[in-house]
Amino acid sequence: MPDRKRTDDTNDAVHGDPGPASGAEPGDGSAAARRRRRAQFLRELHEAKELRDRVQPRRVRAERMRMAMRMRTFRW
Repeated sequence: MPDRKRTDDTNDAVHGDPGPASGAEPGDGSAAARRRRRAQFLRELHEAKELRDRVQPRRVRAERMRMAMRMRTFRW
């Protein structure tokens, strides 16, 4: 997955993005840089899921009902 660059630098301090001046380039392969990119991706994924849940409450309720049915019919 290609790295996406944001043009908005105001969220960098909030989201922990070190920016280009810190020396942690996306392609340097260090474990710390990988963890930072992964954390950023997971934050954005979580935010997108929350937005989808707010925008499509019917889908969320249907999924909850399907999960409840699965759990009721699961044999321990």
